[in-house]
Amino acid sequence: MKVIGITGGVGCGKSEVMKYIRDIPGSTLLLMDDLARELMEKGGSCYEPVLELFGPDILAADGEFDRKAIAALVFADKKLLEKLNAITHPRVKEAVKEQIRQAETDGRTYFFLESALMIEEKYNEICDELWYVYADETVRRERLRSSRGYPEEKITAIMANQQPESVFRKYSSFVIDNSGDLANTKKQIRAHLGMDL
Repeated sequence: MKVIGITGGVGCGKSEVMKYIRDIPGSTLLLMDDLARELMEKGGSCYEPVLELFGPDILAADGEFDRKAIAALVFADKKLLEKLNAITHPRVKEAVKEQIRQAETDGRTYFFLESALMIEEKYNEICDELWYVYADETVRRERLRSSRGYPEEKITAIMANQQPESVFRKYSSFVIDNSGDLANTKKQIRAHLGMDL
């Protein structure tokens, strides 16, 4: 089984690439954000230690975490963010490794792992390949304006907080140019995997 990490900047169209990859025969797709969210829910491995860190005031009426309240607190306090990351990151990584083991046991051909922080969190080290979904900056800006309604200043601020293109390219073994139409993107993926075009 081949473990393939997928990353890219905001607005590059990773979601569309994910939808396509999910349907490749013999593949398992894990979205890191979804997994991290699950682990923070009641019964998840992060729930109790995070509750201990923030206290019960951070809970919503249903007993789950108030995500917006947590985001506001860690945005204002870097030390608190570091403590939260120290709880969540090792547990998420362990859960990822467990899912990889399970997929291998199940005889899957590909295990795709998607994360915007693939390089920062060193997930590339547990992948056989790292794919970078690239799109031209003007295309990314247009996508974010039309699909999410983001104003120009917000787009600029988000992009400034992400890795530059040079870093993504440095760590990636395969670059998918997703600036054009999806048919062309699919063609690049199929060619790279040796599938019929």
